[in-house]
Amino acid sequence: MCTPSPGGRGRGRVRLNVGGRVFETTAATLAAAGRDTMLGAMLDASWNAAAAGDEADYFIDRDPACFAVLLDLLRTGGLHVPPHIPDAVLCREALYYGLLDRVCAARWADFDGDRLRLAASVPGRAPGDGTAVRAAPDGGCCVAHGGAVRVYNWMLEERRPVYLDHAPVNDAAYLDASTLLVAARERPGRRDGGVAAFSALTGEMRHRFRVAHDRQVRSFTPGALAFDLECSIFASCKGRLNEYGIGVWDGTTGEQTGFFYEPPGCALGDADKLQWLDGTKTLMAATMFPRADSSFISLLDFRDKKVVWSWCDVGTPASLEDKHAVHAIAMEDGRSVCVVNQYDDLGFLDLRSNAGAVRWRSRSKLMSRKKVHAEETCYPKLATHAGQLFASTNDAISVFSGPDHALTSTLRGTDGGAICDFSIGGDRLFALHNEENVFDVWETPPPPII
Repeated sequence: MCTPSPGGRGRGRVRLNVGGRVFETTAATLAAAGRDTMLGAMLDASWNAAAAGDEADYFIDRDPACFAVLLDLLRTGGLHVPPHIPDAVLCREALYYGLLDRVCAARWADFDGDRLRLAASVPGRAPGDGTAVRAAPDGGCCVAHGGAVRVYNWMLEERRPVYLDHAPVNDAAYLDASTLLVAARERPGRRDGGVAAFSALTGEMRHRFRVAHDRQVRSFTPGALAFDLECSIFASCKGRLNEYGIGVWDGTTGEQTGFFYEPPGCALGDADKLQWLDGTKTLMAATMFPRADSSFISLLDFRDKKVVWSWCDVGTPASLEDKHAVHAIAMEDGRSVCVVNQYDDLGFLDLRSNAGAVRWRSRSKLMSRKKVHAEETCYPKLATHAGQLFASTNDAISVFSGPDHALTSTLRGTDGGAICDFSIGGDRLFALHNEENVFDVWETPPPPII
């Protein structure tokens, strides 16, 4: 509640009584909040009909301690929160004034892998190893394990989880900040698998995506998920009648728009990594060891239903036959795919040639690794963001920068065991440890205010 007190209003001094505490500032300071905020609107003549003058008085029935923090943010650009103010209370007040985006921007800067700092470690809420962690566009995340997906907002407060009645979760992905896609494995004798969209706010199911073959709806087990910039949803699918391939749905209508059937010698239905390459309008599908005996990577053109590029490690020379690519990521330039083997070596495949072999480079010579117990070891994972390459190794994440992918940083957080998955989004990096589902949150600190 904001009530103008008797007196003038104009472009000079402004006096605000917030919850019984009086603040004095200038109209210019409040204008810095922006006209789309409550404080900025107070200066708009169309907002109320107070008389003109050199000063304006207002009474606002809100928390004065939080307002002091927000007013200081407008004055200095820095966010200085006393320890007695909980984050949730400050964010509630910032939302009321329309300053939540400004608070978020002051808490962390644009993502830079070489400047990341450990901001928080969140303990797991359920037993068992986590399947995946996925970053949300707004700075929150979700953690999938067993038959549940636990959802966290950007303040790392847990929202209502998504429960799938014990159907194991294979993958999860954010279609947008409020919509969560979940791929669940079909259990023997039950038709409970598939892909569904859930509210990331309430955990309620919004839509279930069906697969039809010859106009007959069929049950299936999805693996990996992906989507393109036009809101098409992709999922690797295994049907009961050898209907293996990649299903495609319209993310707006929920209707199936296609199915790329698995051709001979090209593993698609078991793919555990899908990635859309917008530059070539193709989908990368990767089925990696140990999910399969050998690793397969393909680029699919859904317009012509063709495999335009493929690679597998079948027939690898004997000197390398014990090394298998266990994860893959298409680089942001669209010209190569980076792979990593179980010995943490990075390799690169040229997407401009179908005959090329992996150009391996040893990571063990580039970094020092902390040993973890063998039973805790997880296979390495890869990610790219803003021109940098990220790779997990046991309990650490390595950051590679520049055209030659030189090692520039190493992130090592809490002692939660090996990292089984990590994800980048919303200007944060989330790393999921296999011990008790603990996940670390890494942020780029804001630049110093001079």
